[in-house]
Amino acid sequence: MKTDLSHHIETTALVDTHEHLRKEPEWVNDGPDILQDLFGNYVPADLHTAGASPAAMKRLMDGSDADVAGRFEGIREAWEATQFTGYGEAVRLIARHVYGIDDLNADAIATAQEKTHALRQPGERRRLLCDVANLDHVQTDDFQWACLPDPSGLDFFLYDLSWAGFCNGEFDPEQIYSETDVEVTGLDTLRQAMEGIFSNYAGCAIAVKAQHAYSRTLNWTERNRSEAAAALETVLTKPEKDVPVQTRLCLGDWCWARGMELSIEHNLPFKIHTGYYAGNDRMPVSRIAAGNMCALFARYPDARFVLMHIAYPYSDELIALAKHYRNIWVDLCWAWSIDPYSSRDFLRRFLHAVPSNKLFAFGGDTGWPTGSLAYSIQARNEIRRGLEAEISEGYMTEKQAIDVATRIMRANQYACFDIPGTRANIRAAAG
Repeated sequence: MKTDLSHHIETTALVDTHEHLRKEPEWVNDGPDILQDLFGNYVPADLHTAGASPAAMKRLMDGSDADVAGRFEGIREAWEATQFTGYGEAVRLIARHVYGIDDLNADAIATAQEKTHALRQPGERRRLLCDVANLDHVQTDDFQWACLPDPSGLDFFLYDLSWAGFCNGEFDPEQIYSETDVEVTGLDTLRQAMEGIFSNYAGCAIAVKAQHAYSRTLNWTERNRSEAAAALETVLTKPEKDVPVQTRLCLGDWCWARGMELSIEHNLPFKIHTGYYAGNDRMPVSRIAAGNMCALFARYPDARFVLMHIAYPYSDELIALAKHYRNIWVDLCWAWSIDPYSSRDFLRRFLHAVPSNKLFAFGGDTGWPTGSLAYSIQARNEIRRGLEAEISEGYMTEKQAIDVATRIMRANQYACFDIPGTRANIRAAAG
């Protein structure tokens, strides 16, 4: 029997703070077949860990191969070992809620393949996300500076302004020139170009986003002008392969700082990937802890830092940071699927250490709407389980738990991001 809490969590429109959604034309014209849809999110990493061969994984994702049953059979043994991980649970949720499959087997998958054609229709992407997943809106990082009105849903699909390349000390001078009419010859013109990018796109951006932890350490050091100028000259004059890592870090730190200043000026939160890497066999754990950025948090107290993915597995450290620094918000995006059990535990530990207005509950961090739908169901289930445990152990009343759910699912996001202002700017830009 549903409780008031479970009904509230199910019916509250959930703010989705992080996706990498492909645009409407790609979904309609070049979207996934059923196996690409079921297994094309994060579960390939777990299948690889479970022992699926590269050849079997390649065939699984080959949409030109009409033998759906045969493609699945190649990874079936690895799937049976993977089905209860967070990624595996998401596959089962897509199967059940999108394709009506309760027992994931080759025959059921082959039978349901035809449903992909009905899904990949204009407007269906938004319907899945808005009406079925019950999302308030979606914030997408599509790895670009440009944050343009999305005609498939002006008020629904909001975009981050990407700063990852700059944080890595990497950029294309020709691309900068085409965007800003600024030729980068030194630090002053580089700063001018950055200002031009923000001038062009910040009004329609919901946030600034950087996932440079995949390429470099999160450890930030303040760089003086002479250091940064020398690094920039090297980057501009030498082949990419000849630029030392420390030179990239120096320029990246300088560019990261300028991005922080511009985000403050334009009233945009700055989202940063912390913690776990997608994929396999390439994660240097010393890079990914959020504590590497303490100097940055202290240097920019007026910034709004959104630290993503609960810095998994360094979540205890992240709770301490959020408790200590008033300019930090923590985002459970992707964390539910990485490790649902630990994320539920994180939710409870966070609530007993940090004010509850500093936590965001959800972001699917995926490319197809069906994946986002599944991850949203996963998140709602775990939020309910976590808050029910708080009630049963006497820490909260049901009413208090409902209030917490409202905060973390939507109220905190509306307080941190200027959602109404961004929507108004998008409508004005769309004419």
